[in-house]
Amino acid sequence: MTTARCSCGAVTLSLPGPSPLIVACHCIDCQRRTGAPFGVGAFYSADAVIVSGTPKEFTRAAASGGKVQSYFCTDCGSTVYWKSGNLPAFIGVAVGAIADANYPAPVRSVFEQSKHAWVEIGVSGVEHFQQSSAHKNPGVSD
Repeated sequence: MTTARCSCGAVTLSLPGPSPLIVACHCIDCQRRTGAPFGVGAFYSADAVIVSGTPKEFTRAAASGGKVQSYFCTDCGSTVYWKSGNLPAFIGVAVGAIADANYPAPVRSVFEQSKHAWVEIGVSGVEHFQQSSAHKNPGVSD
């Protein structure tokens, strides 16, 4: 099992280990959600994730249409996970909330049209998309 949690530990997720689907997203919404030039999410089957604590939900329009619900801690403000209304079978978990330096690298980099010029996702074998990769595998980007 792998654990993800907010900064204060009030919201935790129990995960079935590393996900094979890890996505770096450069969309403006992920930049604003993370306060960083991009976000990195590990995608899991919603049935495989156990949430403990009481996160607050924030709903926004997604860059590809539809809605995304982000879940964050009401005490420390950390966003721990999110769901897409169009893809309810998946949960995206912030890789930073997993806090494991040996966690696998992204296999996709999406919304590179808004990627900062100095950012380079140079992992061998990573797929690059100017927009969403949802046509490639629904459930992996908003």
